[in-house]
Amino acid sequence: MTPGVRPEAGTERATLILAPNADPMTLDGTNTWLLAEPGARGAVVVDPGPLDEGHLQLVLATAEERELRIGLILLTHGHFDHSEGAPRLAELTGAPVRALDPRFRLGEEGLAGGDVVDVDGLRLDVVATPGHSGDSMCFVLPDDRAVLTGDTILGRGTTVVAHPDGRLGDYLDSLRRLRDLTAAHEVETVLPGHGPVPADALGVVEFYLEHRRQRLEQVRAAVAAGDESAADVVARVYADVDPAVRFAAEMSVRAQLEYLHDGV
Repeated sequence: MTPGVRPEAGTERATLILAPNADPMTLDGTNTWLLAEPGARGAVVVDPGPLDEGHLQLVLATAEERELRIGLILLTHGHFDHSEGAPRLAELTGAPVRALDPRFRLGEEGLAGGDVVDVDGLRLDVVATPGHSGDSMCFVLPDDRAVLTGDTILGRGTTVVAHPDGRLGDYLDSLRRLRDLTAAHEVETVLPGHGPVPADALGVVEFYLEHRRQRLEQVRAAVAAGDESAADVVARVYADVDPAVRFAAEMSVRAQLEYLHDGV
């Protein structure tokens, strides 16, 4: 098996190609997903990842080995570890890039919640899931009962609410939207933007909601104890956090403080 290509981690229609950009924020690296309907020739790439020529060539080679032609590139959101390689992959394939944020599009079409994307029989339902970032989207593969979540849900640990673009109220609403899909068994598999595929889709969504509830209570208690700045709250609530991701904890705390200030 080619290093970086992990078909066992996906579904009948989704193959994982792992980008070589592992770090404390990206976990094992960015999960690039190659999607195609069985027996079809058209393919979709979700989140090409960083601008790494070797990775992009591997994505292209994996498609070619399966006699697939990449006809569309989709972005779950615009953070560079997901989007930076998109223009180069578009150059290599001639495929347009669709995203919610116009800054990351190549071509005339964007994306919005409620859209249905069809490429050679492959269906993807677009779900708006802002919160991690303002432009975060998820893509449901109904025939696999799977959802590609970008950074809205990770395969390990929890994600950051990237304030000020990310907002906690939006994020909680997005998690509830995903919980509804999993509780109704419309989705049974989470295909995350980083980390392994979780074993229990509904369980991981419930865990994310409970984690946010607990963190919010901790932040509320820190404020009641006299902590005023995000840095003070991080020092109390996230005392054991890896220093390499302390800045991310501070973004999440700023989102939590804003949420509490708004009295939601």
